[in-house]
Amino acid sequence: MRAERKPNRGPSAGPANRRALVAAAREVFATEGLQAPFSAVAKKAGVGQGSLYRHFPDRLSLAVAVFDENLDELAVAVEPDDATLDDLLDAIVGQVVVSTAFIDLIWHNRHDERVTHLSDKLAGIVERVLSREQAAGRLGEHVEAADVLLAITMLADVISRADAAERPDVAQRAWSLMHHAFLPRE
Repeated sequence: MRAERKPNRGPSAGPANRRALVAAAREVFATEGLQAPFSAVAKKAGVGQGSLYRHFPDRLSLAVAVFDENLDELAVAVEPDDATLDDLLDAIVGQVVVSTAFIDLIWHNRHDERVTHLSDKLAGIVERVLSREQAAGRLGEHVEAADVLLAITMLADVISRADAAERPDVAQRAWSLMHHAFLPRE
């Protein structure tokens, strides 16, 4: 018996295929690591490998797409006027806990032109939250966006090196230590 082939929807399927591939990559690489076959991502997304390679010619391109979406989610999470730095860090920790493989790939390619815009995007999010927090008196005037970005990098690193089951606790303890350094000084 011959397997039914899905009809080729042509170029109109492109955006939906891309979204499916990014979602599938999150799942596949979170559970199997970056060494998982690219074909596993295509299969999970329900698309052919040709579609995968048209959208993402390599793992770094796919990781950048995932991180771009992560940053969009962070921007939305801290959009409300009452969103705090704790809210931002909670959202980041939630992403880091399941995205450690992507973090390593991004870190090792941080000077690649496909990656550099991610830092600028995150810096913009941090600057908005930091400004709001300082205006409300919850963070000290001595804190700069670069300090928060460094804390995020340190937090991501310590989480990625912890055992998966311990990551939420490690993240909470590490953020607690960093948070005290950011409080207003008398």
